[in-house]
Amino acid sequence: MTSTDPATAWPEPKPTALLVLADGTVLQGFGLGAEGHAVGEVCFNTAMTGYEEILTDPSYAGQIITFTFPHIGNVGANDEDIEALNMAATPGARGVILRADITDPSNYRATRHLDQWLKARGIIGLSGIDTRALTTLIRSKGMPNAVIAHNAKGEFDLDALRREAAAWPGLEGMDLVPMVTSAQRFVWDEGPWQWNEGFSRQDDPQFNVVAIDYGIKRNILRLLAGEGCKVTVVPATTSADDILAMKPDGVFLSNGPGDPAETGKYAVPVIQQVIESGTPTFGICLGHQMLGLALGGRTVKMHQGHHGANHPVKDLTTGKVEITSMNHGFAVDKTTLPDNVQQTHVSLFDDSNCGLALADRPVFSVQYHPEASPGPRDSHYLFRRFTDLMRERKKTKTA
Repeated sequence: MTSTDPATAWPEPKPTALLVLADGTVLQGFGLGAEGHAVGEVCFNTAMTGYEEILTDPSYAGQIITFTFPHIGNVGANDEDIEALNMAATPGARGVILRADITDPSNYRATRHLDQWLKARGIIGLSGIDTRALTTLIRSKGMPNAVIAHNAKGEFDLDALRREAAAWPGLEGMDLVPMVTSAQRFVWDEGPWQWNEGFSRQDDPQFNVVAIDYGIKRNILRLLAGEGCKVTVVPATTSADDILAMKPDGVFLSNGPGDPAETGKYAVPVIQQVIESGTPTFGICLGHQMLGLALGGRTVKMHQGHHGANHPVKDLTTGKVEITSMNHGFAVDKTTLPDNVQQTHVSLFDDSNCGLALADRPVFSVQYHPEASPGPRDSHYLFRRFTDLMRERKKTKTA
């Protein structure tokens, strides 16, 4: 009878990827996507669909995304479901964490395997860990700073990775908009996607909109174009004088990453001048937060943030509940809003502020992402609300 060494008969696979938390905790798994290491804030996202849109959303700059849904990548990747304006620039998410390995794509729109797409985008991935346990940790302790690392040979300098994770200061106090904003002004005319037809074009605009780009998503621009807008996208540092010189019918304040209080140091004075001019103004996500700052409120860092495609929000003006997409780790502190600011929407998860409007000016904003289509399109009406405000102001000016 021959004996077999258990170590050779059932060899343990060698970890090729690590998640090293700032407190020194190490989670081992298997590498996906690009090799290397990156530091960021670890959040979890509960969406079951739309992973390509999520991974290209500039608002995720500085973050490592944990998907709670176990099957990510099964519809592959394509060149249409992207949100970043400049795909050659730094990607939004710094890393991605999955429960299971990526399977071969099974979708007629797929043009490549998600693993290949991650490599091409320079996004580091890790699979094979208990994402439910990691999500539970985030829910109990908050979003940790961490380093995600991938080495095909499984060779890591663990002490160096621990030091890097512990030294990273976190998103509070960080202005990440400069790395995702447009470098120059341009006009957008692409409209919404339709099945079997692709994207439309806006060739007969009724409204002139200036969109301030703090990390804007493509589908926001598409829905604005679809509502009859000629959209001029301008860099985040564009002055109010330059914006108003374009004689806009409306000004849009975009989504984006980082701490709104830090970006607000240069953005808030511009927003205040735009509001003072009486120009209809609409903000989403970071734009909503900075509008809150411009109106006299404050923003706060959230414990675990809101990230997903299934978040219920109540519209206090109608009593209706919308199923929304969200991605934010900061929020407007509703207790700091002045009397002339109406809270219009609240999260039904934690009662945090999700929308506001001025009582005496055509100004409103929402914290969530009404341009997203996780299934329901409950919030698309907000783009029509924006064009209605512009239409009404044009009538008033010509009367």
